[in-house]
Amino acid sequence: MKKNMMILAAAAMMLAGCGAVGLNQNAGTTVSNNASSAASSVLGNVLSAATNGQALSNMFQSVLGLDKMTEKTIVGTWKYSSPGCAFTSQQLLAQAGGEIVAQQIKEKMLPTFNTLGVKSSNTTITFNADKTFSAKIAGKKLSGTYTFEPSTGKVVLTTLLLNITCYAKKNSDGIGLLFESSKLLTLFQTLSALSGNKTMNTISDLSKNYDGLRMGFDFK
Repeated sequence: MKKNMMILAAAAMMLAGCGAVGLNQNAGTTVSNNASSAASSVLGNVLSAATNGQALSNMFQSVLGLDKMTEKTIVGTWKYSSPGCAFTSQQLLAQAGGEIVAQQIKEKMLPTFNTLGVKSSNTTITFNADKTFSAKIAGKKLSGTYTFEPSTGKVVLTTLLLNITCYAKKNSDGIGLLFESSKLLTLFQTLSALSGNKTMNTISDLSKNYDGLRMGFDFK
């Protein structure tokens, strides 16, 4: 019963997004058939989650802010598991083509992360309760202080080298730290001195192709 209630709630959110599209059309705004079709497809995927709980879990993990973190849940040591991505709203997820596209984006990011040397053995982050953090990104050490806003998931990392904003997202098996593409590029360039490197093009190109996309790291 609880599972069905979650599915109905998710379906309601998606219907609300579709309703918003309808209001825009009534106001004279033209919405492409492709976007409407994508929204219907995502709604169908949500409804089918009655027999596939993983589909519902993936949908929640593909939209920032649907499952909020707290001050306590962010504290701990987290080890990199894979590239991460999410959209800033369920409507943008629908327009992009659904959570299946989010998984495809992660797969496109993986070769870039591998080239940059990002591995589970050398990429970790620890958030302490006293608002300090320490991290390794591809073996490069980073430490300083952080602030966290539970209402938005916004995390600001402050170090001697840079201040950078990202967003924390709850996953079924850990957390994600996701950045605007320019912030992610700044992080890699600062730590690895790879400014202008062709391996960065994937990150930049993906951000241009999808509105509201955030990219970064999934940790366990």
